[in-house]
Amino acid sequence: MRKSEVLAAESVACLNKALCHLKDIWEEIGIPEDQRLQRTNVVKNHIKGLLDMMITEEESLRTRLLSSIEACRKQLDTLCLELQLPPFEEERGVTMLQQEKEIRTQVEMLVKERTQRMQQLKALTERDQGLSDTLCSDPYALDPNAVPSLEQLDGFRQHIVTYLSVCGQERRHAEFVGIKRQIILCMDDLDQLPETSFEKDIICEDQEAFCLSKDNIASLKLLLGQLEERKAENQAVCEAHREKIQELWDRLQVPQEERELFSEHMVVSKKKNLDALEAEGRRLMELKQLNMQNVTEAIRSEIAVLWEKCFFSSDQQQAFVPYYSNDFTEQLLGLHEAEILRLKQHYEEHKELFEGVQRWEESWRLFLELEKKATDPSRFTNRGGNLLKEEKQKAELHKSLPKLEKKLKAQIDVWEQEQAREFLVNGQKFLQFVEEQWELHRIEKENEKLERQLKKSKQIEVDMLYGTAVRTPTKRRFLGTTTPSKARKFNGTTSSLSSANSNSTMRSAYGGTVCHSPSRPPLSVNKVPSVRTPGRSKPPLAGLQERNKENMGQVTGVGVPLQSGGFKTLASPQRNFSINSVASTYSEFAVICVFFCVLFSTFDCFYAATHGLAMRGGLSGELWLIDKCILFLDMLNQHSNRIGSIKVCLNV
Repeated sequence: MRKSEVLAAESVACLNKALCHLKDIWEEIGIPEDQRLQRTNVVKNHIKGLLDMMITEEESLRTRLLSSIEACRKQLDTLCLELQLPPFEEERGVTMLQQEKEIRTQVEMLVKERTQRMQQLKALTERDQGLSDTLCSDPYALDPNAVPSLEQLDGFRQHIVTYLSVCGQERRHAEFVGIKRQIILCMDDLDQLPETSFEKDIICEDQEAFCLSKDNIASLKLLLGQLEERKAENQAVCEAHREKIQELWDRLQVPQEERELFSEHMVVSKKKNLDALEAEGRRLMELKQLNMQNVTEAIRSEIAVLWEKCFFSSDQQQAFVPYYSNDFTEQLLGLHEAEILRLKQHYEEHKELFEGVQRWEESWRLFLELEKKATDPSRFTNRGGNLLKEEKQKAELHKSLPKLEKKLKAQIDVWEQEQAREFLVNGQKFLQFVEEQWELHRIEKENEKLERQLKKSKQIEVDMLYGTAVRTPTKRRFLGTTTPSKARKFNGTTSSLSSANSNSTMRSAYGGTVCHSPSRPPLSVNKVPSVRTPGRSKPPLAGLQERNKENMGQVTGVGVPLQSGGFKTLASPQRNFSINSVASTYSEFAVICVFFCVLFSTFDCFYAATHGLAMRGGLSGELWLIDKCILFLDMLNQHSNRIGSIKVCLNV
């Protein structure tokens, strides 16, 4: 027998054992037959749903395997056709999983083979194309987009080897033609005419008459290199003039029409273009002298941008005193130009570091925005998955910010070792700046938390002062059902008083109640149908006055006369004996209210547990509540003085 079958049998045995165990528990508890049927049905539905889910997953796996086999077969047939290979024969009598693995492995092998052939074809084609361009010949006739066979690749290689060995003279001639063409272009760009006899032979003589020796080819390359070097120098000079002209255009606010007229010289770098650029530079310098103030202010705006990019503090900015001078002279302009050059060089040298700090600041701003959005309750009503996107983005920032800080710390350490000075961001060390931002964020979160707690405490005080309706949601009754009676019977009789007290206690503890302030007694005390204002309320009843006298006597330490003619022994005068004195704050009064609600419900549940639990069909809820109430009383026992005051206050 297979191990899987043994495990299946064990699973059935475990299920039967569990059902028997459940049956014994139900027998011991005394659960009725209809509830047993319901619970057994729940067990059956749970197991059936689990098995159905597992069956669905396995069927999905089988479907995926079949789809993969079909797709791999099609791909395998296509690859065999492209690689000119015989069709693949599948092995018979194998399982579906083995068949899928075998076909997929074969597909991967053929894909790798096709990739290798195409790479070899590409390399050979590039080499053949280079030879064809040099020697002005036709390329090898082979389709570069089709997968070649092994025989075609071997023939292509042999063709290239033969072509290189036979056509050496033609290769040199093609090389001479290419170098001559480049020399002519360089001389044209430099506006230079042939001067030496060698240059005249290259430019003016017939190509067939030129000797293609190795020395001549080397001399041609040397001449071309010299011309290209001079051309590169001209291009660098022209580029420098262009940058200077562009800066002056921006600072002097030259109209776009004038710039377009000069656009030809901003692209080409010939000798005439260089002369035009030099003339334009001189003209703009003269114009700059006439517009000293505008140019200086334009440079100042650029300096401000660089200060922000380099994270200069206000002290560092104020260190450049000429920035705040209004005496616009040529000397002031020169100082500004020197400063902007220094800042540009400083930014370019440490561009990677500054960009990293900029990325951190952007990520930090985004993090703060997401934190602020998290406190907005309206985001739960948005559609389109914005909440999920924000949470994902916030989680990514939680991971990326520490990594970025660690990376920047390493870069800053290297920079400080190289520069022998500290790297400052807005006048302070970067890590100190980061810690300060985190600390400010933490303090802000704590302030928000304290503000919420303060608001909540104020609301509690308002509720305790004016009262608040507390409703516990209850299940709706079905139509036609009635609430079973909670009356407890003793020896065939019903204790209506006990039942009424118990039910009223449970309703006060778990139903809708109205909590009142300790300074305002509930309406039931005065026994009046309407609420009256404190100024117009009637005096308390005689019974209440007698009890108040007794309490006042306890407070003052004087004995209170009893109906029997004696005096009642009073407690110690250090204790307080009123609700107002026991609950000095509204929060303490709320604790006392909760204590009595739980205490009364505990007595009621204990009474039900000892006399009527058989009718309810279970013990877990009541016993749990009794246990929690005992723990609550133990906790309050640690504050014996306050509990004693509560007992005395209520004449316990």
